[in-house]
Amino acid sequence: MRIQYNAPVVLTFAFICTFLVVLQNMGVDFMPLFSVSGSMDLTNPLDFFRLFSHVLGHAGWDHLLNNLTFILLLGPILEEKYGSSSLLLMMFITALVTGVLNVFFFSTGLLGASGIVFMMILLSSIVNLQRGRIPMTFLLVVVLFLGRELVNMFEQNNISEFAHIIGGICGAVFGFNFRRKTAY
Repeated sequence: MRIQYNAPVVLTFAFICTFLVVLQNMGVDFMPLFSVSGSMDLTNPLDFFRLFSHVLGHAGWDHLLNNLTFILLLGPILEEKYGSSSLLLMMFITALVTGVLNVFFFSTGLLGASGIVFMMILLSSIVNLQRGRIPMTFLLVVVLFLGRELVNMFEQNNISEFAHIIGGICGAVFGFNFRRKTAY
């Protein structure tokens, strides 16, 4: 038996995120490159890079492991269903949308792959979508996961529930609109 690199987008993403946390723990501070600040300088190319790269940075091991648990569980299924390039595009769009909206609406920073996680959670709840039908699992996931985030928005914490909600909305939009690799 051989080990298979079965989900290249998901695994590469996980390895990059892990590598950055390792560097951070060794005292190398690349985090300013992998977080969105509360404002944006349109003349600074790094600020545009951060709109995408913020999903790679994490505050530490707990933050990373919480995100990777879901990404490594759901990501391979989604990558098989939609294809590597489509999943990468979905992750890229989700990162951009959460980054841009964070800059427009909040003065706080944004760091981590939680928006990607929620995109995958909602997207996975509709992988068996059939024409003219809305899966009950999708509705329950919306109520449970996004409902919890709406309630938690009013707590003082260092969590961007907004990024979770936007990521979930992206996942729902992708699920209902992206062409699947396999016919349904």
